[in-house]
Amino acid sequence: MNTLSTHVLDTSLGRPAPGIRIVLERLGSNDGRDPVLVGAGTTDDSGRLSGLLSGADSLISGVYRLRFDVADYFERSGRASFFPEVAVTFVVGASDEHYHIPLLLNPFGYTTYRGS
Repeated sequence: MNTLSTHVLDTSLGRPAPGIRIVLERLGSNDGRDPVLVGAGTTDDSGRLSGLLSGADSLISGVYRLRFDVADYFERSGRASFFPEVAVTFVVGASDEHYHIPLLLNPFGYTTYRGS
């Protein structure tokens, strides 16, 4: 079973980023123009989102996109930001693996990678 987790850290403050809305979509044919909603939620006080997939759900092979709505997060803290949204597109393979996609965020840049 393929599983997914994510974690958002605000590197400009050196702490987790709570309250960020995240949407997970599966990109099908049509070059991703018709994405299918797989899950959604909001990061908790530790910057994590548990339950992005319901307990019995897993990711099937294919291309997915995580969309992080960071504009509201920065607005709530009174900080300007350059990117209103961060979209991370990734591939899920056929084998049973865990995918962890952290987002290191600041008002004018971000970094992501496949974690463990």
